[in-house]
Amino acid sequence: MKFTPRLLTACAFAALAAQALPATAQNYDERPAKMAPRDVGYDYVRKVVEIPMRDGVKLHTVIIVPKGAKDAGILMTRTPYDADGQTKVDSGTYAGILQNGDGAGDVIAAAGYIRVIQDVRGMHGSEGIYMMNPARAGTAQNPTKTDDSTDTYDTIDWLVKHVPESNGRVGISGISYDGFLPLMALINPHPALKVSVPMNPMVDGWRGDDWFHNGAFREGMMPYILGQEATKDASTPWITDTADDYDYYLKGGSAGAIGKAQGLEQLGFWRKITQHPAYDSFWSTQAMDTVLAGQPLKVPTLIVGGLWDQEDIYGAPAVYRALEPKDTANDMVYLSMGPWYHGQEVRDGSALGAIKWDADTAKWWRWHVLAPFLAHYLKSDQPAMDVAPVTMFQSGRNEWQKLQSWPTASAAGTPLYLKPGGALGFQAAGGAATTADYISDPAAPVSYRVRPTLPTYASGSTWKQWLVDDQRAVSGRPDVLTFTTDALTTPTTIAGVPEVNLTASTTGTDSDWVVKLIDVYPDVYPGDKAMAGYQLSVAMDIFRGRYREDLAVAKPIAANVPLKYKFALPTTNHVFLPGHKIMVQVQSSWFPLYDRNPQTFVPNIFFAQPKDYVKATQKITVAGPDESYISLPLVR
Repeated sequence: MKFTPRLLTACAFAALAAQALPATAQNYDERPAKMAPRDVGYDYVRKVVEIPMRDGVKLHTVIIVPKGAKDAGILMTRTPYDADGQTKVDSGTYAGILQNGDGAGDVIAAAGYIRVIQDVRGMHGSEGIYMMNPARAGTAQNPTKTDDSTDTYDTIDWLVKHVPESNGRVGISGISYDGFLPLMALINPHPALKVSVPMNPMVDGWRGDDWFHNGAFREGMMPYILGQEATKDASTPWITDTADDYDYYLKGGSAGAIGKAQGLEQLGFWRKITQHPAYDSFWSTQAMDTVLAGQPLKVPTLIVGGLWDQEDIYGAPAVYRALEPKDTANDMVYLSMGPWYHGQEVRDGSALGAIKWDADTAKWWRWHVLAPFLAHYLKSDQPAMDVAPVTMFQSGRNEWQKLQSWPTASAAGTPLYLKPGGALGFQAAGGAATTADYISDPAAPVSYRVRPTLPTYASGSTWKQWLVDDQRAVSGRPDVLTFTTDALTTPTTIAGVPEVNLTASTTGTDSDWVVKLIDVYPDVYPGDKAMAGYQLSVAMDIFRGRYREDLAVAKPIAANVPLKYKFALPTTNHVFLPGHKIMVQVQSSWFPLYDRNPQTFVPNIFFAQPKDYVKATQKITVAGPDESYISLPLVR
C-alpha cells in the first residue's frame, strides 16, 4: 500500500494521541494537582509559612518580600479577615498586590518594607480556637495561656530569625479589629517591635466602639457577629427578606428575639454580650485604654482616628488619653485624627458623603505623617522626621494643624444653653423652670438616617457616611427637639470633647437620650448650592438612662422626676463659620442603629417583651436653675 503524505500525517497524529491517552479513568482530570505560580517578571516574592506559637498552635502567615530587598524593615498586620484574601496574587507588582489589604499600600511599596499578614488563631488558615477580641491570657475572660500579645511576640521572634532580607526592625499596624491588635502588641512587647500604628482601633466595646454606646446596643453589629464567629472562614450570611432594616428590626422585636431567630444563641460572644448588658468587670477590665494605662510605655505609637468614624469613634482618643500622661518627653505617643470614616485614611480622603474637604486629606496624611513616621522607626538609618505629637484636621476651615498636645481648648467648658422656644445660646435663660416636651413611641422610633435603611454591609449601602448625613431628615419630627442659635457673626471654634448636661424627666421608668451637636449651613450658599441649609453633625451620641447613677448597675428611672444626665460626645475639632448656626437636637431613639429602649425598666433589655414597650412623655428642662446645656470645648 502506498502512503501519501496526508495519510502519514493522520497516522502520526493518531499514534501521538494514543500515547497521550491516560491509562486509567481517574487520570482524565485536566486540572493539575497544584498549579505552579506564574511569577516570572514579578517584582516580589510571596511566601506562605505556618509559624509555631509557644503552645504549638501554628498561625498562617503570608510574607511578601520585594525582590532585591535587604536590610529592610518589616511591617506586619494581624487579622481575622483572611491573610490569603488580603494578599491574593492578582498583580505582578509589589504595589499592586498590597492594594488588597487594609494597609497604606502606596507608602509601604515606596519604602520597600517587607509586608507580613497573619491570620489570628482560629480564623481562616490558622490553627487554634477563636475568641472575639480576646482579653489578656490568664484572666476571667481568657483562661488560656495565650492571647494576641503572646502571639505577636512569638511571630516577631520567628520573623527576625527567619527572614534574612530584614534588618530586624518590626512595626505593626492595622485598622479596626486589625487596629486593636497593635494595641495588644504593646503588652510585654518583643524587643524588635519598634513602632505600633493602631488605626481606628476597637478599644472599649461598651463605652463607645462596636457593640454598645453608653449602654445602648448597636443592632447593626449583629450580622458581623454572626459572620465572624459562626465558621472559621467567616462565610455565614445574615439572611432577611426585608429590604429596609428599619422594618426588619422593628418587626423582630427585641435584639434578643432577633438574635434567636438568626441562631446567634449558638455563638459564645453573643451569649457574653447578652449576659453583660452593663459596664461590669467583663467590659471594664478588658478595655484597652485601661489595660495599657497599667503598662510601661516601651514602643513609639501613632494612634490614628477618624472624626466621623461610624464604627469605632471612641477608641483612638481614649487610648491617647490613657498613654499621653506616661509620655513625659512628648516623643513616644502620637495622635492623628482626620475627617474620615472608618479606615478612610488609606483610601481617597477628598470628601465624606456630601462634605468636601478641598483636598485629598488622607493622601496628605499618609505622605506627611505616616510615611516619615514609619521610616524613622523601621529603616536602619532612622531618617529624621518632622511629625508633630498631634496632627489634627480642623473641619470648617478644612486645614491640618500640627500641635504639641490635645485638646487645645481649656479644661473648663463653656455652657451652650437649651432655651424655651427652640433657642440656643451662651447666656442662660434663667427664670422659672420650664420644659420642652415630646412623646417618644417605641412603635415609631426615630430613624438614624433616611429610609430605606440598607443593611450595613449590603451592596449599595452608604453606611460609611451616615455620621455626616443631613439631619434635616429628622429635625421636623414631633419627637425630635431642635434648638438653634442666631446666625454667627464671628468664627466659633471647638477643640476637644463636648459634654452633655441634660436635665430631663420621663413618664416611663427607663429612657434613652440622644443628643446631637450640629453645624447649620446658611440658607444661601453660593459656593455649593447643594449644601444650602445643610445640617452637618459635628458630634452626637446616645446614653441609656438606666446607667445614670452607675454604668455597672442598671437602675429604674424615677418617673416624672427631673434628673441630671451627664455624658461625653465624641472628640471634635471644628470651626462654626460666620453665617452658620449652631444647633442641638434631642431625641429618645436612634433606630435601628441602636436597639429600642422599651421605656419600661426590665432587668435586661435584650429580652424585653412586646408588652414592655410603651410610649413616654419626655420633658427637657430649658430654663431655671437646672437648665440643660452642652459644655463646649471652646477655643477663645
